[in-house]
Amino acid sequence: MNQSLPGIRKTVVIHAPIEQVWQAVSTSEGIKKWWMASTLEPVVGCEFVLHAGPYGDSRCKVTAVDPIARLEFDWDTDWHIAFQLKDLGDNRTEFTLVHEGFDAQKSTSFGQPHTAVREIMDSGWESIVKEKLPSSVQF
Repeated sequence: MNQSLPGIRKTVVIHAPIEQVWQAVSTSEGIKKWWMASTLEPVVGCEFVLHAGPYGDSRCKVTAVDPIARLEFDWDTDWHIAFQLKDLGDNRTEFTLVHEGFDAQKSTSFGQPHTAVREIMDSGWESIVKEKLPSSVQF
């Protein structure tokens, strides 16, 4: 039985034009600067790899793209990630990350229960989204 845990949601305002933030979150070169190396291309159906360091490589698949507004992908077999962008004007962009797919009854392919992984990822996303991403976008 599926016992969904709440998704993770992190939002930050970045002082840069939306096009610049889009490049940072929708290309393999951009993502590598603030998150991890990948073979991402922002094309629906693109199968790519996230190079997750000690956790190995994770297979992913792009599920939705709305240029300069939204990129979504399935991460490994468990999770769904959405990057959402909103132009606030005056060279300010609101970026929101949504990470869903946590189930209290499941464990990851590397044996960790989703309940523990969710807590670790919630903390990790906090610094990645609110510190690393903004500092990687130069304006």
